[in-house]
Amino acid sequence: MLKFLSNDIGIDLGTANTLVFAKDKGIVLREPSVVAVQRSNRKVCAVGAEAKKMLGRTPGNIEAIRPMKDGVIADFETTEAMLRYFIGKVHKNMKIVPPRVVIAVPSGITEVERRAVKESAINAGARDVILIEEPMAAAIGVGLPIDEPIANMIIDIGGGTTEVAIISLAGMVFTKSIRVGGDELDVAITNYMKKAYNLLIGERMAEEIKVTIGSAHALQEEKSMDVKGRDSVAGLPKTIHITSQEIREALLETLQSVVETVREALERCPPELSADLVDRGMILAGGGALIQGLDKFISDQTGLPVLVAEDPLTAVARGTGKILQDLQWLIKDISA
Repeated sequence: MLKFLSNDIGIDLGTANTLVFAKDKGIVLREPSVVAVQRSNRKVCAVGAEAKKMLGRTPGNIEAIRPMKDGVIADFETTEAMLRYFIGKVHKNMKIVPPRVVIAVPSGITEVERRAVKESAINAGARDVILIEEPMAAAIGVGLPIDEPIANMIIDIGGGTTEVAIISLAGMVFTKSIRVGGDELDVAITNYMKKAYNLLIGERMAEEIKVTIGSAHALQEEKSMDVKGRDSVAGLPKTIHITSQEIREALLETLQSVVETVREALERCPPELSADLVDRGMILAGGGALIQGLDKFISDQTGLPVLVAEDPLTAVARGTGKILQDLQWLIKDISA
């Protein structure tokens, strides 16, 4: 009866975006992980896309918050409010039977952080919560044969973390999570603009630069764009013209830390599985995979083939969806 009255869901609870997968329906929600609250009483004013529009633009009595930081909960109450909003938006029959929820979390989080995620989801209206590590969810989502005795290597670059994992026989042979992701790239761009041009820019502008002209490898046709901000010396609005070469230089150090983690994974990989990776290479998933030329950059640094997953942004969410279809297998083999 519960199966028919409840619409089980999978959640990719990301630092930058939250995606929700409803069983038998696919991805039904994709919104920024942002909440706008009133400073006086912490009452929620807006969630998701509507709240993101307020970032850097709110009056004194309203604050736009990103409650997730580096892939984990930084603000418990606000995360709970955000989850309640998303679950309620997706699960129309929540008052009859609350949903069972599968949530993807970074592989490097502590027991305390895992408990915080579970408690937030249950307080937000979930009947039962199952946590799965993000690299495993991403590997399942992109269709890797994780239950076979061969090496499957996944690099999941999200907003707050980068997850690198080698999977074989439905288990993690090696996994490492570093708190470097899309947010760090935005910070690198912000710092570069300030240092090179004395230009102060906000989060949204930094992200727009990254998406529009950000690259990790030389492009066949280099790009450029106008950037608007505030002159840190004169204190007046200012527009400058920048190129993709400049932004590539700004991103290099941060991207290099991702490559170092990939190298560590390859060094720790058993020889038999290393042989598999020579032919199979590795898969890039997560929003960071969309940075132009990142596959070529990692391939040049490691000497192995690198492929970008189809629709990398939704890989983890699609993985939670596949797990919902075969929950018993998950509980037996993967779930923590």
